[in-house]
Amino acid sequence: MDRPASLSHATWVCKYHVVLIPKGRRRTLYAQLRRHWGEVFHHLARQKESTIEEGHWLSDHVHMLIAIPPKYAVSPVNAPMNRF
Repeated sequence: MDRPASLSHATWVCKYHVVLIPKGRRRTLYAQLRRHWGEVFHHLARQKESTIEEGHWLSDHVHMLIAIPPKYAVSPVNAPMNRF
């Protein structure tokens, strides 16, 4: 089992399964940018003190398991990633 993370007032284990689907499921876009997206997603997650625990790239969408501290809601952490 994962070790709980801690803040000043609580210990926590909050993980969310997030699926990102590009508009129109453009497979050609994925083929061209797939190599760079991993770095971008990890950088965006770090900005909100989150980590991407696991990720799976499929031909037209991405599955990610993201650990997000309880002081952030899922939608603001996921919002920058939805621009892709």
